[in-house]
Amino acid sequence: MSLGTNGANTSSSAAQESKQKHSFNKLQKRLRRNVGKAIADFGMIEENDKVMVCLSGGKDSYTMLDILMFLKRVAPIHFDIIAVNLDQKQPGFPEHILPNYLDSVNVDYKIVEEDTYSIVKDKIPEGKTTCSLCSRLRRGILYRTAKELGATKIALGHHRDDMLETFFLNMFHGGKLKSMPPKLVSDNGEHIVIRPLAYCTENDIKAYSEASDFPIIPCNLCGSQENLQRQHIKGMLQDWNARFPGRIESMFSALQNVAPSHLVDSNLYDFKSITTQEGPVKDGDIGFDQPTFNAPDNAQMPDSSEVIDIVNIMEPR
Repeated sequence: MSLGTNGANTSSSAAQESKQKHSFNKLQKRLRRNVGKAIADFGMIEENDKVMVCLSGGKDSYTMLDILMFLKRVAPIHFDIIAVNLDQKQPGFPEHILPNYLDSVNVDYKIVEEDTYSIVKDKIPEGKTTCSLCSRLRRGILYRTAKELGATKIALGHHRDDMLETFFLNMFHGGKLKSMPPKLVSDNGEHIVIRPLAYCTENDIKAYSEASDFPIIPCNLCGSQENLQRQHIKGMLQDWNARFPGRIESMFSALQNVAPSHLVDSNLYDFKSITTQEGPVKDGDIGFDQPTFNAPDNAQMPDSSEVIDIVNIMEPR
């Protein structure tokens, strides 16, 4: 009787393991395709680029590095990768974790040591959020490092949810329709910054990171408070997503389908020069029409069951 039980348990365990492996493969393919599509859509990586991948030790940057390393192997163009981590000398920072991991995956890397922690603690009063100053210092150091390394692109690990949260933060608190662009020129004009995870969801990245068992470094080492406004926005979006499935996808699609003539920014659209003309006008008068809304098209985010052709996605144009 016990032998039969053991046999059944073994069979059940094997079936569960097979199911988990299948689920992971679908997740991995979806993430790889989303990254490949973002790279192609926005021209993020070109022939002979040297991509500096900013690695914080969090789930997003680990996932980004992992997928870019895969694309480097299969892409029809040549590009190099160098991972860069900024050790800001926070007390308790586990200095060995990232070098050990990067050695294990055989990628070029550089650990930059700069004591920004002491600067932030000296300048910011106790109890106040340190993120703003810390971010500016970190950005300056990373730009300098990219120049020293001869990097042509700087890759950051922001994903789709980060972009939506930033959009609502700017609208609610900054009075701007502005998000995180997937590709931009740095403030000093010297660098191209890319966000290869622009089409990836945070839930997918979290699941992939956990399944991959990346050695995550906690982000609370500096003891600073979380950005409460961003947390409120994140909670709002999560609530909407739970109550109205498909709304997140629809909102992200909206960021890619902007009609300047139907907003009220005279710097973006020349309202003063509008005149009558013969024939239909693109995005013309719908002022007396009832608004129509399409059902959320979840297929706009690539489906995991579709075959992935990274080679075609990454072909230079």
